[in-house]
Amino acid sequence: FNESHPLEAPLKDILQQGLPPVMLLGSETNVEVLAAAYQKGIEYFVMKPFHHRELISWIYALLQQQRRIVCLGGGTGLYTMLLGLKGLPNVHLTSVVSMSDDGGSTGRIREAFGVLPPGDVRRSLVALSTAPTLMNELMQYRFGGKEKGLKDHNIGNLLLTAVADLRGSMAEAVRSMGDILNIQGVVLPVTTTLNTLIAELIDGSIIRGEHQIDVPAGRDPQVRIRRVWQEPEPMANPDAITTLLAADVIIMGPGDLFTSVVSTLAVKGIAEAIRMSKARKMYICNLMTKPGETSGFTAADHIREIVRYCDEDILDDVLLANSPISDKSIWYYAKLDQEPVKVDPPEILREVTKARIVMSDIGSEAERVRHHSDKLAQEIAGMIDVNMPRTKRKRRPPHL
Repeated sequence: FNESHPLEAPLKDILQQGLPPVMLLGSETNVEVLAAAYQKGIEYFVMKPFHHRELISWIYALLQQQRRIVCLGGGTGLYTMLLGLKGLPNVHLTSVVSMSDDGGSTGRIREAFGVLPPGDVRRSLVALSTAPTLMNELMQYRFGGKEKGLKDHNIGNLLLTAVADLRGSMAEAVRSMGDILNIQGVVLPVTTTLNTLIAELIDGSIIRGEHQIDVPAGRDPQVRIRRVWQEPEPMANPDAITTLLAADVIIMGPGDLFTSVVSTLAVKGIAEAIRMSKARKMYICNLMTKPGETSGFTAADHIREIVRYCDEDILDDVLLANSPISDKSIWYYAKLDQEPVKVDPPEILREVTKARIVMSDIGSEAERVRHHSDKLAQEIAGMIDVNMPRTKRKRRPPHL
């Protein structure tokens, strides 16, 4: 999309005439070229081969001027947030999901069939589903201990694996299951490349595998992580790249910092697309620390890692919880080597990011201490003025 590009002249004429929203169809995967196309004024770049339901959802979103919200991460945190956001009016949701899980049912399926892990995409599909309740319950059903070969397997994971075999890939399986569940939005694996998440601790030791990082058995859970990466280095799903560039709002978190959020940012092309996107960028911090990942981490520590893996302080908003936590819950979590994430003084937070810091009651103690879907969605809706007409945002200059 420069003077020599064959589409430059006709695209310029169309955009200058102020015609309806312009969508381009192609197979371009270069982040810089795609970003240039969005800078010219196109509304969405549709990657070939496209999926009919997803294309229709994007056309509808453009015509209705829906807010385009892209959520990155995995696990229970992403599921909880999507569940609440689904109820907001005038939004188009896309979930860009971590593909590093290798534990439990997901890990056994990954090892046996050599497919991308289905667990996190399954959660996002169920969160966005408008299918009958029984179908959603079936997708989440886990076999007990009596079924020897199926013990602890999740039916949704098995279904996704079967459809992946029928359709040729997990990415296509996710799309097909999205059709079956009639999801309200789009679910995208962050990469279509099978990889292993690796962490180096500050004592120099190396931990291989998401599950080994997530569950610190046999090591001191207080030893912090120095850095994480993936082998082989995965390339970002092209659909995820163009969706990030087209977004109005990009939300990172909540979820396990390194194994859900950073593992997504560490995929080649994702951080670059986030930086180049004109979207408003938001980080939602966890409520509790996580042994082996964020022991002793304050809010500033969490934010610092997001900034580091984005290679720049691109954050516009940081949402922190000020929900009261009972002594009973604090005592319970202390036995698990967990504690509420402490909020640093404003001057410390300002050293880490120039983003707006928002404190809100977004937590819940129904069973465990978690984010509350509806409270979280309503707070996000207020922060981004979801009921206001969407407007094109200029790319914010880098922080000095």
